[in-house]
Amino acid sequence: MRFVTHLESALDGTRFDAGQIQTMHESRPLWVRYDLDRVKHEWTKHPLSGRRMDMWRYRELLPVGNDIEPVTLGKMASPLLACPRLGPKLGLSNLLIKDESQLPTGSFKCRGLSMAVTMAKHFGQTRLAMSSNGNAASALAVYAARAGIECLVLMPRDINRGNLFECWMSGARVYLADGLIDDCGKLIRRGHDQGLWFDVSTLKEPYRLEGKKTMGLEIAEQLDWQLPDVILYSTGGGTALIGMWKAFVELRQMGLLRTSTMPRMIAVQSNGCCPIVNAFEKGERFAPRYENAQSAAFGIRVPQAIGDFMILDAVSESHGCAVAIDECEISRFQQLGCAAEGISIGMETGASLAAVSKLLDQGQIRADERILIVNTAASTKYWTEFLPPFPQLDLNTTVDLSALFGEKSSPRHKELRVES
Repeated sequence: MRFVTHLESALDGTRFDAGQIQTMHESRPLWVRYDLDRVKHEWTKHPLSGRRMDMWRYRELLPVGNDIEPVTLGKMASPLLACPRLGPKLGLSNLLIKDESQLPTGSFKCRGLSMAVTMAKHFGQTRLAMSSNGNAASALAVYAARAGIECLVLMPRDINRGNLFECWMSGARVYLADGLIDDCGKLIRRGHDQGLWFDVSTLKEPYRLEGKKTMGLEIAEQLDWQLPDVILYSTGGGTALIGMWKAFVELRQMGLLRTSTMPRMIAVQSNGCCPIVNAFEKGERFAPRYENAQSAAFGIRVPQAIGDFMILDAVSESHGCAVAIDECEISRFQQLGCAAEGISIGMETGASLAAVSKLLDQGQIRADERILIVNTAASTKYWTEFLPPFPQLDLNTTVDLSALFGEKSSPRHKELRVES
């Protein structure tokens, strides 16, 4: 059975029927609300242990319940990895990374789009569309293909080609346009209003958020129903930050957490595009559009988020903050993370890693706190744009192999033998 009671406007609390397809209220997002007492009772009778380790194990706290067949590609859970080398390099003694790069399309967007496509199919939608900076588009394309639903994506012209290729390979109709993601979003919304397709762009329907919420549920379960002291999340549209906070609040309301404190949620942005940071620093609940937005980390190049007030509410309620880092630091910290731990760190995650030293200096975090960073996407998502020049070897000449590491050969490695 489903445990959803109703949908609710995040802006003013207006209630809507969850049995009918809904989008927004006054151009702002909707919450999905549950009968949490019944969910807790069901989890007591049928505990999570023994269930398959994927996002659907939390079905009572999702809109699907037992009634709706998920659109899935299998693996839908990600590991929580300790970082014993990267942590000290950043000045931290207890650093964790939630590694969403291991999901089917290499990014955390799988969670939200798997859920959005599942519910769209349930409500009889046959054509889906979205504006995207890349990762969400590729996730929509593969899950729409899995569901047998038509798909159209519209992206900024300068987007990375890896996601573009994945969309095309998955059968999506792919279009590029001048402008940024919110410019593309206006065109997608116009087509939605004309009945040409159903818009599943960020927070334009209520269920993508519920898929992202499972990241927070996983974190809580993986930490034995305790929570980190701090969570850093590189913020564009902010759906995952909002979703994680919603998950923690619902678990607290059900009395399932083994800690009385909640994590401080920190929204990280680039100084090339930081509307949430600007609004936070001014004490405002809504963030005006950031003009001339620029960032090599496309996922956080979102000049205006439809869920701006939801992001800022979560940051405020958790006693967190919003911080902007220097754009030029992103790629350096991305590479540092990859090299230190072997984790496929994405560009956006490089921004969160860069934020650590700034927050330590400001006293916003302490070195001994348990800090969690969400790795939102794999480093390979950006390979076409950001490959550095590599030295070449001429195999027709004698090569000093010891020099490849910039040092003389050790006594243990005097000779290289190649046998056919």
